[in-house]
Amino acid sequence: MLSLPCSCARVLPWLLLSLLLVSAPSTMATDGRPPSKPIVTRLTKDPAISLYTISVKSGAPLVVDLAGPLLWSTCPSPHRTIPCSSSVCTIANRNHPDNCPYAAGGRPGSGDRSCACVAYPYNPVSGQCGHGDVTTVPLSANATDGKNPLFPVSFSAFGSCAPGGLLTSLPSGVAGVAGLSRLPLSLPSQVASSLKVAKKFALCLPGSGYDGAAIFGGGPFQLLAAPPVEIAESLSQNPLPLLKHPKNGAYYFRVTGIAVNLVRVPIPRRALDLDIRRGTGGVTLSTVTPYTTLRSDIYRPLLRAFDAATSGIARAAPVKPFEMCYQASALSSTRLGFGVANIDLMLDRGQNWTLPGGSSLVQVNEQTVCFAFLEMGHTSAVADSPAVIIGGFQMENNMLVFDLEKGTLGISWLLFGIRTGCGNFNFTVGSSSTAHLLATAANIL
Repeated sequence: MLSLPCSCARVLPWLLLSLLLVSAPSTMATDGRPPSKPIVTRLTKDPAISLYTISVKSGAPLVVDLAGPLLWSTCPSPHRTIPCSSSVCTIANRNHPDNCPYAAGGRPGSGDRSCACVAYPYNPVSGQCGHGDVTTVPLSANATDGKNPLFPVSFSAFGSCAPGGLLTSLPSGVAGVAGLSRLPLSLPSQVASSLKVAKKFALCLPGSGYDGAAIFGGGPFQLLAAPPVEIAESLSQNPLPLLKHPKNGAYYFRVTGIAVNLVRVPIPRRALDLDIRRGTGGVTLSTVTPYTTLRSDIYRPLLRAFDAATSGIARAAPVKPFEMCYQASALSSTRLGFGVANIDLMLDRGQNWTLPGGSSLVQVNEQTVCFAFLEMGHTSAVADSPAVIIGGFQMENNMLVFDLEKGTLGISWLLFGIRTGCGNFNFTVGSSSTAHLLATAANIL
């Protein structure tokens, strides 16, 4: 070790502190814009109603809606408005919710210079809609290198004001909804255009009691393990093509079949296909649907197949809303959850999305574990719905990488298989860069 004079030794702590302060990156680039780095934010699950919230709006979180076309929240008074003549107004009104009455004014294309644009926010849980001014919403998150948050970044996004009554059925304390769809005014699209990052995001939904993470703008996504493991970039190497829905910006992908215990489930031919012309059927992802929900002609064969594959496990009385339940004491445990037959969603390019016991069964109380899939009803709305809606529970502790530019989706298996999970992102700010500086200083000493 290098020997230093006494006076230098006294100066070193201050020198080290100066290095740490000077090395802290600025939140703005030289041209006045935020640096071109992805941003990371926490995801939290509300255990009471199984919705996920994201912390990007100052003061209150927003509910995550993968299919949502835009961002909406309650607004202060006064607030900025957007002219009806603007292109933003036209885009904000492209996806008008069904059965939502129009306001008296605020239509796009109006030549009235005093016309303030109106949009129609939609509550995906209650099915209610409202109307409110299109405005700009201040947002903030942290830049990231994919390993840690680095420094704060503030930016604005276009969104819609909403009446307070539209928050009914959402978690207490939220301010609105963050739409993450493929459409131009979704949060990922606006992050990409505002911060000049890739039009890409990765979502890692947590289970109850943990904080998951979302990274907007591409790049790596590392989770703590032994050793730490990078997930996102490997998922981008052989992604699935997304299907374009003619009526909305939701994420659909092709599923060619379903298997239980490696045996194909007998479902009607083309039952899983998306009708591109009518916009019905198909398989989609939803963060506002708690459990995977299937049309009856798919659910019934799947239920029978799983029932047969688990016939040796003692049953319990059903607990609503689930139809088939087991005695918890009769189930073994594995790293991937309860020890039962796997369910495989058979995908394009010979890939499978495997749902082991940790994704197919949910513990509802100390004595009871239930089959975590639900059957759609028999209303006219179901006839126009997807064939399968993959719910939040089945996405938990899987990483999903959405590339909006290329129109692709990458899906990991349940992360427990590599001894990590969505609660393992390191939210310690700047710890990687600080550790590097401390190591450098130690080498000098």
